[in-house]
Amino acid sequence: MGKTIKNAIFILLLITLSISTAFLAYLHFFASGEKELSGEWTTNLDMTEHAVVTALDWLQDIEAVSVSLEDMESYMHGLTIQVNLSIEQTGRGEGTFKCNVSPESYEACNQAAYEAFAMAFQELLTERLSMAGYTGSTDKEAIEALVTETFGMSTVSYLMDYGPKLLPSLEDLQAEYDGSGTYEADEDILTRAFDDGGAVTTKAEYYIRKDSTLILSGESGVVSDDFVSDYYPIIYEQTPNE
Repeated sequence: MGKTIKNAIFILLLITLSISTAFLAYLHFFASGEKELSGEWTTNLDMTEHAVVTALDWLQDIEAVSVSLEDMESYMHGLTIQVNLSIEQTGRGEGTFKCNVSPESYEACNQAAYEAFAMAFQELLTERLSMAGYTGSTDKEAIEALVTETFGMSTVSYLMDYGPKLLPSLEDLQAEYDGSGTYEADEDILTRAFDDGGAVTTKAEYYIRKDSTLILSGESGVVSDDFVSDYYPIIYEQTPNE
Protein backbone atom coordinates (compact mmCIF):
# COMPACT_ATOMS: atom_id res chain seq x y z
CA MET A 1 0.00 0.00 0.00
CA GLY A 2 2.76 2.44 0.94
CA LYS A 3 4.60 1.81 -2.34
CA THR A 4 1.38 2.38 -4.29
CA ILE A 5 0.85 5.72 -2.55
CA LYS A 6 4.42 6.81 -3.20
CA ASN A 7 4.07 5.88 -6.87
CA ALA A 8 0.85 7.90 -7.08
CA ILE A 9 2.54 10.92 -5.51
CA PHE A 10 5.51 10.50 -7.85
CA ILE A 11 3.19 10.54 -10.87
CA LEU A 12 1.40 13.64 -9.56
CA LEU A 13 4.72 15.41 -9.12
CA LEU A 14 5.78 14.49 -12.64
CA ILE A 15 2.52 15.93 -13.97
CA THR A 16 3.12 19.10 -11.95
CA LEU A 17 6.66 19.26 -13.30
CA SER A 18 5.37 18.95 -16.88
CA ILE A 19 2.91 21.80 -16.32
CA SER A 20 5.66 23.92 -14.78
CA THR A 21 7.95 23.17 -17.72
CA ALA A 22 5.25 24.26 -20.16
CA PHE A 23 4.78 27.47 -18.16
CA LEU A 24 8.52 28.14 -18.22
CA ALA A 25 8.61 27.54 -21.96
CA TYR A 26 5.80 30.06 -22.41
CA LEU A 27 7.66 32.67 -20.38
CA HIS A 28 10.88 31.98 -22.24
CA PHE A 29 9.46 32.37 -25.74
CA PHE A 30 6.58 34.81 -25.27
CA ALA A 31 7.31 36.94 -22.22
CA SER A 32 9.80 39.78 -22.29
CA GLY A 33 12.38 39.06 -19.63
CA GLU A 34 14.63 41.44 -17.72
CA LYS A 35 18.33 40.92 -17.09
CA GLU A 36 18.66 43.08 -13.97
CA LEU A 37 18.51 40.76 -10.95
CA SER A 38 19.32 43.09 -8.06
CA GLY A 39 16.89 43.03 -5.18
CA GLU A 40 15.50 41.11 -2.23
CA TRP A 41 13.64 37.96 -3.25
CA THR A 42 11.62 35.40 -1.31
CA THR A 43 10.05 32.04 -2.11
CA ASN A 44 8.02 29.51 -0.15
CA LEU A 45 8.98 25.84 -0.49
CA ASP A 46 5.85 23.68 -0.36
CA MET A 47 6.34 20.88 2.17
CA THR A 48 2.75 19.61 2.15
CA GLU A 49 3.21 16.49 0.01
CA HIS A 50 6.36 15.52 1.89
CA ALA A 51 4.57 15.76 5.23
CA VAL A 52 1.45 13.95 3.97
CA VAL A 53 3.35 10.98 2.56
CA THR A 54 5.61 10.71 5.61
CA ALA A 55 2.69 10.78 8.04
CA LEU A 56 0.69 8.29 5.98
CA ASP A 57 3.60 5.83 5.77
CA TRP A 58 4.08 5.99 9.55
CA LEU A 59 0.41 5.34 10.27
CA GLN A 60 0.44 2.36 7.94
CA ASP A 61 3.62 1.02 9.52
CA ILE A 62 2.02 1.01 12.98
CA GLU A 63 -1.10 -0.58 11.48
CA ALA A 64 -3.41 2.27 12.37
CA VAL A 65 -7.00 2.13 11.17
CA SER A 66 -7.62 2.67 7.49
CA VAL A 67 -6.63 6.12 6.30
CA SER A 68 -6.27 7.38 2.74
CA LEU A 69 -4.11 9.94 1.04
CA GLU A 70 -7.15 12.18 0.69
CA ASP A 71 -7.80 11.90 4.43
CA MET A 72 -4.31 13.14 5.26
CA GLU A 73 -4.49 15.92 2.69
CA SER A 74 -7.69 17.19 4.33
CA TYR A 75 -5.65 17.86 7.49
CA MET A 76 -2.33 18.97 6.00
CA HIS A 77 -2.22 21.85 3.56
CA GLY A 78 -0.35 25.09 3.03
CA LEU A 79 2.84 23.91 4.72
CA THR A 80 5.60 26.17 3.39
CA ILE A 81 9.10 27.29 4.38
CA GLN A 82 10.47 30.68 3.36
CA VAL A 83 13.77 31.06 1.55
CA ASN A 84 15.34 34.52 1.17
CA LEU A 85 17.63 35.47 -1.72
CA SER A 86 19.48 38.78 -1.86
CA ILE A 87 21.16 39.76 -5.15
CA GLU A 88 23.35 42.77 -5.90
CA GLN A 89 24.50 43.33 -9.45
CA THR A 90 27.98 44.82 -9.54
CA GLY A 91 28.67 44.63 -13.27
CA ARG A 92 27.16 43.53 -16.56
CA GLY A 93 25.77 40.04 -15.95
CA GLU A 94 27.57 39.56 -12.63
CA GLY A 95 27.35 40.37 -8.96
CA THR A 96 27.04 38.95 -5.46
CA PHE A 97 24.29 36.99 -3.74
CA LYS A 98 23.27 35.68 -0.34
CA CYS A 99 20.64 32.98 0.24
CA ASN A 100 19.21 31.51 3.43
CA VAL A 101 16.34 29.37 4.72
CA SER A 102 14.38 31.24 7.40
CA PRO A 103 14.73 29.29 10.69
CA GLU A 104 11.63 31.02 12.05
CA SER A 105 9.61 29.97 9.01
CA TYR A 106 10.93 26.42 9.35
CA GLU A 107 9.89 26.20 13.01
CA ALA A 108 6.44 27.62 12.23
CA CYS A 109 5.96 25.14 9.39
CA ASN A 110 7.14 22.23 11.52
CA GLN A 111 4.75 23.21 14.33
CA ALA A 112 1.84 23.56 11.91
CA ALA A 113 2.61 20.17 10.37
CA TYR A 114 2.53 18.39 13.73
CA GLU A 115 -0.60 20.22 14.87
CA ALA A 116 -2.36 19.05 11.70
CA PHE A 117 -0.97 15.53 12.17
CA ALA A 118 -2.20 15.54 15.78
CA MET A 119 -5.75 16.23 14.62
CA ALA A 120 -5.59 13.31 12.19
CA PHE A 121 -4.03 11.08 14.84
CA GLN A 122 -6.76 11.91 17.34
CA GLU A 123 -9.46 11.09 14.78
CA LEU A 124 -7.83 7.73 14.09
CA LEU A 125 -7.45 7.07 17.81
CA THR A 126 -11.14 7.82 18.30
CA GLU A 127 -12.03 5.36 15.55
CA ARG A 128 -9.82 2.66 17.04
CA LEU A 129 -11.27 3.19 20.53
CA SER A 130 -14.78 2.86 19.13
CA MET A 131 -13.82 -0.38 17.39
CA ALA A 132 -12.51 -1.67 20.73
CA GLY A 133 -15.79 -0.93 22.48
CA TYR A 134 -14.70 2.20 24.33
CA THR A 135 -17.75 3.95 25.83
CA GLY A 136 -16.17 7.09 27.25
CA SER A 137 -16.31 10.57 25.75
CA THR A 138 -14.54 10.92 22.41
CA ASP A 139 -14.68 14.68 21.96
CA LYS A 140 -11.43 16.50 21.21
CA GLU A 141 -10.74 17.54 24.79
CA ALA A 142 -11.39 14.04 26.16
CA ILE A 143 -9.11 12.38 23.60
CA GLU A 144 -6.37 14.91 24.30
CA ALA A 145 -6.71 14.25 28.03
CA LEU A 146 -6.51 10.50 27.37
CA VAL A 147 -3.33 10.91 25.32
CA THR A 148 -1.78 13.12 28.00
CA GLU A 149 -2.66 10.60 30.71
CA THR A 150 -1.32 7.66 28.69
CA PHE A 151 1.91 9.17 27.37
CA GLY A 152 2.56 11.95 29.86
CA MET A 153 2.56 14.61 27.15
CA SER A 154 0.30 16.27 24.59
CA THR A 155 -0.50 14.66 21.25
CA VAL A 156 1.70 17.15 19.42
CA SER A 157 4.64 16.54 21.77
CA TYR A 158 4.20 12.77 21.52
CA LEU A 159 4.24 12.82 17.72
CA MET A 160 7.25 15.15 17.66
CA ASP A 161 9.21 12.90 20.02
CA TYR A 162 8.11 9.45 18.86
CA GLY A 163 6.47 9.94 15.49
CA PRO A 164 8.02 10.47 12.05
CA LYS A 165 10.07 13.47 10.98
CA LEU A 166 7.47 15.21 8.86
CA LEU A 167 9.86 17.71 7.26
CA PRO A 168 13.39 17.49 5.92
CA SER A 169 15.76 18.69 8.63
CA LEU A 170 16.62 22.37 8.75
CA GLU A 171 20.26 21.38 8.28
CA ASP A 172 19.45 19.52 5.04
CA LEU A 173 17.54 22.49 3.67
CA GLN A 174 20.31 24.87 4.67
CA ALA A 175 22.84 22.65 2.92
CA GLU A 176 20.64 22.84 -0.18
CA TYR A 177 19.97 26.59 -0.21
CA ASP A 178 22.11 28.57 2.24
CA GLY A 179 25.23 30.32 1.09
CA SER A 180 26.75 33.43 -0.39
CA GLY A 181 29.21 34.27 -3.11
CA THR A 182 29.29 35.61 -6.63
CA TYR A 183 27.17 34.96 -9.69
CA GLU A 184 27.24 35.26 -13.46
CA ALA A 185 24.15 35.50 -15.64
CA ASP A 186 24.55 34.64 -19.31
CA GLU A 187 22.23 33.18 -21.98
CA ASP A 188 19.45 32.53 -19.44
CA ILE A 189 21.84 30.56 -17.19
CA LEU A 190 22.45 31.78 -13.65
CA THR A 191 25.70 30.35 -12.28
CA ARG A 192 26.28 30.89 -8.59
CA ALA A 193 29.65 30.23 -6.94
CA PHE A 194 29.10 29.45 -3.25
CA ASP A 195 32.09 30.46 -1.12
CA ASP A 196 32.18 28.13 1.89
CA GLY A 197 35.21 29.23 3.84
CA GLY A 198 37.68 28.68 1.02
CA ALA A 199 35.90 25.81 -0.73
CA VAL A 200 33.88 27.02 -3.72
CA THR A 201 30.98 25.06 -5.19
CA THR A 202 28.90 26.14 -8.16
CA LYS A 203 25.26 25.72 -9.07
CA ALA A 204 23.96 26.45 -12.56
CA GLU A 205 20.24 27.05 -13.05
CA TYR A 206 18.03 28.27 -15.87
CA TYR A 207 16.44 31.55 -14.91
CA ILE A 208 13.71 33.86 -16.14
CA ARG A 209 12.90 37.25 -14.69
CA LYS A 210 9.52 38.79 -15.47
CA ASP A 211 8.62 41.99 -13.62
CA SER A 212 8.75 41.15 -9.88
CA THR A 213 9.08 37.40 -10.44
CA LEU A 214 12.33 35.42 -10.69
CA ILE A 215 12.05 31.77 -11.70
CA LEU A 216 14.90 29.29 -11.24
CA SER A 217 14.07 26.05 -13.04
CA GLY A 218 17.20 23.99 -12.43
CA GLU A 219 19.17 22.12 -15.07
CA SER A 220 17.74 18.68 -14.37
CA GLY A 221 14.31 19.18 -12.85
CA VAL A 222 14.53 15.66 -11.37
CA VAL A 223 11.92 14.66 -8.81
CA SER A 224 13.68 12.81 -6.00
CA ASP A 225 12.28 9.58 -4.53
CA ASP A 226 12.51 10.85 -0.95
CA PHE A 227 11.01 14.26 -1.70
CA VAL A 228 13.79 15.95 0.25
CA SER A 229 15.24 18.15 -2.49
CA ASP A 230 14.71 19.24 -6.10
CA TYR A 231 11.93 21.74 -5.47
CA TYR A 232 12.26 23.12 -9.00
CA PRO A 233 10.95 25.28 -10.43
CA ILE A 234 11.51 27.80 -7.64
CA ILE A 235 9.47 30.98 -8.01
CA TYR A 236 10.86 33.98 -6.15
CA GLU A 237 8.88 37.17 -5.63
CA GLN A 238 10.68 40.46 -5.21
CA THR A 239 10.26 42.18 -1.86
CA PRO A 240 9.12 45.81 -2.37
CA ASN A 241 11.54 48.44 -1.15
CA GLU A 242 10.32 50.00 2.08
